[in-house]
Amino acid sequence: MISGMELNRLRSFAAVAEAGHLTRAAERLHISQPALSAQIKALEDELDLSLFDRTPSGMALTEAGRRLLTEAEKVLAAAQALRSEARSLKGEIAGVVKLGTLSDPEFIRVGDFMGAALERYPLLKIEFQHEITGMALEHVREGALDGSFYYGEMRQLQVAAIALREIGYRVAAPAAWHERIAQAGWSEIAAEPWIMPPAVSTHNQMAHALLESHGVAPLKSIGADHESIVSSLVASGLGVALIREDVALKMEQAGEVCLWRDTRVATTLWFIYLHSREHDPVIRALIDVVKDVWGLRHNGAGMNPPGESLA
Repeated sequence: MISGMELNRLRSFAAVAEAGHLTRAAERLHISQPALSAQIKALEDELDLSLFDRTPSGMALTEAGRRLLTEAEKVLAAAQALRSEARSLKGEIAGVVKLGTLSDPEFIRVGDFMGAALERYPLLKIEFQHEITGMALEHVREGALDGSFYYGEMRQLQVAAIALREIGYRVAAPAAWHERIAQAGWSEIAAEPWIMPPAVSTHNQMAHALLESHGVAPLKSIGADHESIVSSLVASGLGVALIREDVALKMEQAGEVCLWRDTRVATTLWFIYLHSREHDPVIRALIDVVKDVWGLRHNGAGMNPPGESLA
């Protein structure tokens, strides 16, 4: 059986490999840099191998380090699964679970999820953390989050995903700009101020990809870190933006925005978690709740029809 001290060294190894830097890894692990450095040195001494090349810019894995990292990650995942399985055998699904949420909790059914989870697994303590989409994916991959809601493309092989539904986005402008943009082409719409979340967000990436697919780029952008702020700034007359379709249509009916053409961008809402933890009883419990809340028990494709109501 691997001791707790040995597991800590493996966690340190994986964290430094992920961060590529001792300082960032130490911050993530909430330990001092000298303590982390000592753990890495102890592991290297035990294995009689150099795991990292120390460079001015940080820590780079050696060839031996790259090969052993895969095995270390397997050991850490197995240790987590063992602890969770032990709790499961005692009839307990317990522990603290950190889940990432997006900007609209009602849209992703956070209340329904929490209610079902508390009823079914009362020993689980769930902590929600608001995330920008790109950071949600990164934090799940790093292990900082146990799971998260996410929308966008899935390109991380380490991350598993359950498709929940399609999401559409529309190009919206202030209602007062109706005449101004009615005959606008792509060059004209790109020349307007674009309101976007940070570059790491799927929202930002979709807007840039849409414009680039028509050979243009936004000339001026206004930053906003929350989709509700994006919508508010458009309604206030400050620029154009991609707004989630159900929100955009309501705002159009209320006379707050106008929609440009029939342009629509589609993406997928997912629930994501690490592949390596798919047999972890805690993760299985979360998946169980997600599938029930989203009605996916008898939906083999795992995705709700695009037009399905969230009510």
